[in-house]
Amino acid sequence: MQLDETDRRILTVLQKTGRISNAELSERVNLSASACHRRVHRLESEGYIRDYVALVDPRKMGRPTTVFVEITLSAQADEVLDAFERQVALIPDVLECHLMAGKSDYLLKVVAQDGDDFARIHRRFLARLPGVAQMQSSFALRTVFKTTAIPL
Repeated sequence: MQLDETDRRILTVLQKTGRISNAELSERVNLSASACHRRVHRLESEGYIRDYVALVDPRKMGRPTTVFVEITLSAQADEVLDAFERQVALIPDVLECHLMAGKSDYLLKVVAQDGDDFARIHRRFLARLPGVAQMQSSFALRTVFKTTAIPL
Protein backbone atom coordinates (compact mmCIF):
# COMPACT_ATOMS: atom_id res chain seq x y z
CA MET A 1 0.00 0.00 0.00
CA GLN A 2 1.29 3.45 -0.91
CA LEU A 3 0.69 6.30 1.52
CA ASP A 4 -0.69 9.47 -0.01
CA GLU A 5 -0.63 12.95 1.53
CA THR A 6 -3.98 12.42 3.25
CA ASP A 7 -2.70 9.23 4.90
CA ARG A 8 0.40 11.13 6.06
CA ARG A 9 -1.75 13.94 7.49
CA ILE A 10 -3.86 11.40 9.38
CA LEU A 11 -0.77 9.68 10.78
CA THR A 12 0.82 13.00 11.74
CA VAL A 13 -2.27 14.07 13.72
CA LEU A 14 -2.73 10.66 15.36
CA GLN A 15 0.92 10.51 16.45
CA LYS A 16 0.48 13.74 18.38
CA THR A 17 -3.14 13.32 19.53
CA GLY A 18 -4.11 9.65 19.56
CA ARG A 19 -7.37 10.19 21.46
CA ILE A 20 -8.81 12.61 18.94
CA SER A 21 -12.35 11.78 17.83
CA ASN A 22 -12.92 10.67 14.26
CA ALA A 23 -15.07 13.77 13.68
CA GLU A 24 -12.27 16.09 14.80
CA LEU A 25 -9.63 14.10 12.90
CA SER A 26 -11.66 14.23 9.68
CA GLU A 27 -12.03 17.99 10.11
CA ARG A 28 -8.30 18.49 10.67
CA VAL A 29 -7.33 16.46 7.60
CA ASN A 30 -10.18 17.82 5.45
CA LEU A 31 -12.04 14.55 4.81
CA SER A 32 -15.56 13.35 5.43
CA ALA A 33 -15.95 11.41 8.69
CA SER A 34 -16.73 8.14 6.89
CA ALA A 35 -13.77 8.44 4.49
CA CYS A 36 -11.48 9.30 7.40
CA HIS A 37 -12.72 6.30 9.39
CA ARG A 38 -12.12 3.97 6.41
CA ARG A 39 -8.57 5.31 5.97
CA VAL A 40 -7.73 4.96 9.67
CA HIS A 41 -9.08 1.41 9.64
CA ARG A 42 -6.96 0.62 6.55
CA LEU A 43 -3.85 2.15 8.18
CA GLU A 44 -4.48 -0.03 11.23
CA SER A 45 -5.08 -3.23 9.25
CA GLU A 46 -2.01 -2.62 7.06
CA GLY A 47 0.14 -2.20 10.19
CA TYR A 48 1.04 1.47 9.74
CA ILE A 49 -0.71 2.11 13.06
CA ARG A 50 0.51 -0.57 15.46
CA ASP A 51 -1.30 0.47 18.62
CA TYR A 52 -2.73 3.30 20.67
CA VAL A 53 -1.10 4.07 24.02
CA ALA A 54 -1.11 6.56 26.86
CA LEU A 55 2.26 8.19 27.44
CA VAL A 56 2.71 8.29 31.21
CA ASP A 57 4.89 10.95 32.84
CA PRO A 58 7.80 9.10 34.51
CA ARG A 59 8.22 11.88 37.10
CA LYS A 60 4.61 11.54 38.24
CA MET A 61 5.17 7.80 38.57
CA GLY A 62 8.29 8.27 40.70
CA ARG A 63 10.72 7.22 37.94
CA PRO A 64 12.45 10.50 36.98
CA THR A 65 15.90 8.99 36.43
CA THR A 66 16.80 7.72 32.96
CA VAL A 67 19.91 5.59 32.56
CA PHE A 68 21.39 4.42 29.26
CA VAL A 69 23.28 1.16 29.64
CA GLU A 70 25.75 -0.06 27.01
CA ILE A 71 26.28 -3.80 27.15
CA THR A 72 29.00 -5.83 25.48
CA LEU A 73 28.49 -9.58 25.34
CA SER A 74 31.16 -12.24 25.73
CA ALA A 75 30.30 -13.76 22.33
CA GLN A 76 28.22 -13.06 19.24
CA ALA A 77 26.79 -16.56 18.79
CA ASP A 78 23.07 -16.75 18.13
CA GLU A 79 22.40 -18.68 21.34
CA VAL A 80 24.17 -15.98 23.42
CA LEU A 81 22.24 -13.17 21.70
CA ASP A 82 18.93 -15.04 22.02
CA ALA A 83 19.45 -15.84 25.71
CA PHE A 84 20.33 -12.21 26.46
CA GLU A 85 17.32 -10.85 24.52
CA ARG A 86 14.90 -13.26 26.21
CA GLN A 87 16.08 -12.27 29.69
CA VAL A 88 16.37 -8.51 29.17
CA ALA A 89 12.77 -8.42 27.90
CA LEU A 90 11.64 -9.61 31.34
CA ILE A 91 13.11 -6.65 33.24
CA PRO A 92 10.24 -4.24 33.99
CA ASP A 93 12.53 -1.19 34.35
CA VAL A 94 13.99 -1.55 30.83
CA LEU A 95 11.94 0.55 28.42
CA GLU A 96 14.02 -0.11 25.30
CA CYS A 97 16.69 -2.55 24.17
CA HIS A 98 18.53 -2.01 20.89
CA LEU A 99 21.02 -4.33 19.17
CA MET A 100 23.81 -1.98 18.14
CA ALA A 101 26.58 -1.70 15.58
CA GLY A 102 29.69 -0.23 17.15
CA LYS A 103 31.67 -0.75 20.32
CA SER A 104 28.82 -2.18 22.40
CA ASP A 105 26.35 -4.89 21.45
CA TYR A 106 23.21 -3.51 23.11
CA LEU A 107 21.93 -0.19 24.35
CA LEU A 108 19.25 -0.22 27.05
CA LYS A 109 17.06 2.61 28.24
CA VAL A 110 16.25 2.10 31.91
CA VAL A 111 14.04 4.15 34.25
CA ALA A 112 14.64 4.36 37.99
CA GLN A 113 13.62 6.36 41.03
CA ASP A 114 17.19 7.52 41.66
CA GLY A 115 20.77 6.25 41.83
CA ASP A 116 20.01 3.85 44.68
CA ASP A 117 17.09 2.38 42.77
CA PHE A 118 19.28 1.94 39.69
CA ALA A 119 21.84 0.14 41.88
CA ARG A 120 19.04 -2.25 42.90
CA ILE A 121 18.04 -2.78 39.26
CA HIS A 122 21.69 -3.36 38.37
CA ARG A 123 22.27 -5.92 41.13
CA ARG A 124 18.96 -7.71 40.80
CA PHE A 125 18.60 -7.81 37.03
CA LEU A 126 21.34 -6.35 34.83
CA ALA A 127 24.29 -8.06 36.51
CA ARG A 128 22.52 -11.41 36.11
CA LEU A 129 21.90 -11.15 32.37
CA PRO A 130 23.48 -14.06 30.46
CA GLY A 131 26.59 -13.54 28.34
CA VAL A 132 27.47 -10.04 29.59
CA ALA A 133 31.19 -9.24 29.46
CA GLN A 134 31.03 -5.49 30.10
CA MET A 135 28.47 -2.87 31.11
CA GLN A 136 28.71 0.94 31.03
CA SER A 137 25.92 3.10 32.49
CA SER A 138 25.30 6.78 31.74
CA PHE A 139 22.76 8.83 33.70
CA ALA A 140 20.76 11.41 31.75
CA LEU A 141 20.97 14.76 33.51
CA ARG A 142 17.97 16.26 31.72
CA THR A 143 15.75 15.38 28.78
CA VAL A 144 16.15 18.21 26.29
CA PHE A 145 13.81 16.82 23.63
CA LYS A 146 11.70 13.69 23.36
CA THR A 147 9.09 12.55 20.87
CA THR A 148 7.46 9.35 19.75
CA ALA A 149 6.33 10.82 16.41
CA ILE A 150 8.00 9.39 13.31
CA PRO A 151 8.74 12.06 10.69
CA LEU A 152 6.39 11.68 7.74
